[in-house]
Order: sequence, then structure tokens, then C-alpha cells
Amino acid sequence: MLLWFRNDLRSHDNPALHFFLANMSVENSGKAGSKAKAIFFISKKQWHQHHWSKRKIDLVLRHAQALVIELAAINIELMLVELDSFNQQVSYLKRYCSEQGIMEVIANSELEFNEQQRDQQCISAGITLTLFEADVIVPKGKVLNQSGTMFKVFTPFKRAWLKYIKQYGFEYLGKASQSPSKGNFDHLDIDANLKLETDSWPLARVVEQQALPSFLQNKLADYDRHRDIPSINGTSSLSPYLAAGLISPRYVLQLLINQAPDILTATDSANLTWLNELIWRDFYRHLMFHHPKLSKNHCFKEKYQQYTWPNNIDHFKAWCQGRTGYPLVDAAMRQLQKTGWMHNRLRMVVASFLTKHLLIDWRWGERYFMQQLIDGDLAANNGGWQWAASTGCDAQPYFRIFNPIRQSEKFDPNGNFIRKYLPELANIPDKNIHFPHQYIEKHQLECYWPAIVEHKQARVKALSFYK
Repeated sequence: MLLWFRNDLRSHDNPALHFFLANMSVENSGKAGSKAKAIFFISKKQWHQHHWSKRKIDLVLRHAQALVIELAAINIELMLVELDSFNQQVSYLKRYCSEQGIMEVIANSELEFNEQQRDQQCISAGITLTLFEADVIVPKGKVLNQSGTMFKVFTPFKRAWLKYIKQYGFEYLGKASQSPSKGNFDHLDIDANLKLETDSWPLARVVEQQALPSFLQNKLADYDRHRDIPSINGTSSLSPYLAAGLISPRYVLQLLINQAPDILTATDSANLTWLNELIWRDFYRHLMFHHPKLSKNHCFKEKYQQYTWPNNIDHFKAWCQGRTGYPLVDAAMRQLQKTGWMHNRLRMVVASFLTKHLLIDWRWGERYFMQQLIDGDLAANNGGWQWAASTGCDAQPYFRIFNPIRQSEKFDPNGNFIRKYLPELANIPDKNIHFPHQYIEKHQLECYWPAIVEHKQARVKALSFYK
């Protein structure tokens, strides 16, 4: 038996590892000194083809090397094998299983289309592949409408999701049965070409032991009020670990229930706002499971598939560089460049600006985000972009166009976030910072660039285009 790690480099609540451990002692009985085998493929070329960012690759590699040490303490040898492509993975597994007499490969399933195709190639090649599900709380295919199909609106999906959890519960497996090593995994060597500043993104075990409990105790009660304010560190920052499968969403829900036992029934609870984020995550993954075309750049709403977007390349470059002339948009894009992460409210603002103000294909923005984000996740990223572009499932209506100036005034009223990432506007008064061009012109300053589009004109153009 061989254990194959993929987007699940964790020992905590890992169904494939749980099954493997339960059967490992039987398989290795009578083999003195033998270690069970596990494998993880480092496929940088494939990752780059899927537009993974350097920060995400760095995070994954650090966890892979940490897991080598952790699994060694429970008599599992995790082999890190570098291969370019999924096709090479299939060939390697077929040859390795044949040479080692391995009859079964154990793994957790992956949602995306190419990964699904790779697994089918394994089965076609004669590899006995036993798959489990580790990336969602409610199993995919279990939350359906009365017609037996996937919901197209989030709210009824949420109601059905909550009903399922209350009726059937969810299978949280806990930590690996044997105690992991207590060694220090924080300073492992990684590929020098990928070494980045990672202090703000520690290993998942540190997040589980420190950051997540701190969030639940100190920030959860105020999450509903603070989550939309980008200058406040009011979110959990779990998204990189959920996206890469480094922390289990079922473990997160278990902790939330421990903190707020009535969370599933008290629909007016402030804690439900954070639970909604976990349910949205399941929603987009269930959606992609039922509609694999979403993995292939398809609009969920077919009528938008043949759109001919204007796609002004200069406007796109200005958006990427944070030089649109709208401070909140520019500060958000600077945050993305500097940290590999962006506040969720700002993701909606900049996505709306790209697809509505600039009329640029949402797929351009989706790809750029994946190339930058440490928490790049195909299902969530696709869902968020299609929501903003009005092409997706339960998306905002096409006539809803965020006003970036009003968004700035509402969610960054004193310009604290703007000044953090646009220091050139440090001396602009609060009342002018949300759109400082008249103030700059009046005082003959040269600290900021002009707006690339005028809001009212862009809005009229967008409404005409979409209609």
C-alpha cells in the first residue's frame, strides 16, 4: 500500500492518512524495521501552468518538508519526488507500484478537472486508486435541491447545508493516532529560488496552536463588524491553509462549534457571519464538482460565454500595477503585490472595477490573482470573479457596480489603509484622500497619477455593454 499526498499535506483530519494508518500495521506485520511508504510529487512546471504563485509554492514546499519529519516519527517514509507534469506522475506511480509490488494507492480526491483526468489515467493504467474526500465539510453531491440537482443560489444551499449538518453531523477524524515528533519544523531549508519572507505565514501547526485559538477568543465576536474594514486585522487569515489543504475545514468547524455550541441553530448569532464564509467555500467547491466546465474558463451563465470584451491592455496593466487613480483600488493592488494576499472586501472592489469600470474579461483578473495570491484556490477564485463580473452562479446583478470612491469612504473612512500602501498620499487630508485629484491640482502637487476612467461615464458604458 502506498499513501499519495496531494493538496492535503497535513496529518490532522486527513481521511487518506487515517485509513492508511489503520491498515499500515496489518500490511507491515512480520516486516521487522520496515517503514510504510508515502509520496508527494513536487511538480513546479505543472503548478506554474495552473498559475500558482511563488508564495503558495513556498508555503506548500515548507509543509512538505515538515511532514517528512512528522511522518518519520510514526514510521512512514514520505518521499518527495520532483516531476514536471501529471503525465509523469502517472508513469512514475505505475512503474513504482510494479517494482515494489504495491497493490493499492491511497489518496484524497482533488476537485479540479486536470487532477480528475490524471486520476482517471492512473486507473486506466491499472493502478488501484482508493480515494477519500478531505477538502469540504459536507460531502459533494449531498446538498441538492428538490429536483436532485445543485443549487444555483447560495441562501437555499446554506439552509440545506445547515440541515444536513444538523441531521447527519460531519466526520471529523482528529489527529493522527500516533504522536508526532516535537521537533522544530519552522526553519527548514527550501528552494533558494523560492525563498520569500514567510514570517506572516507560519506552518499550519503554529496556526492551529496559536493563531486560530486567538482569533476565536479575541476576534470572532467582532468579526461581523470588523471583517469589511481593511485597516483592521479582523479576519482569521486561514485562507492560505484551507486553499492548500494544510488545515482541514472540518477541524475549523469543530472549533467553531466548541466556541459557540448553538451556532447551527441560532441564526441570529454574530458568529454565523464567519460560519457563512466556510459555507461559501463549500458552495463554490460543490458548484465546481457539479459543473466541471468552471475549471475550463467557462462562464456559469452561458449567455455571457461569447462576450467580446474591450480588454484595453494599458488599462489592465494600470490595474495590475495599482495605478488606476482610484486610491482604494490602487492600495488593494499594492497589498496584493507586497503580501500575496488581499482583504475580501477589496477583492470585490477591485474585481468590480476591472470588469465593470474597465470592461476587461474576468478571466484576466482571475489569472492575475492566481499568479499573485498565496491563497490561490481555483473554485473560490473562480466563484469570486464570476460573482463580481455578473457571469457566475448567484452573482451580483450586472447593474450593480461598486463606486470605488463610496466604498473607500465607507470602509476606509480615515484613509488608514490607503496611506499604508500608498505612502505618496500620506499628507492628503482625510476628506480628500478617497479621490484626491482636485486637491492635488489645487495645491499643484505631483504625488499621484490621474484616474484612467471617470466613474459616472464608466458606469453608463458598463450598463450599456452588459445590457
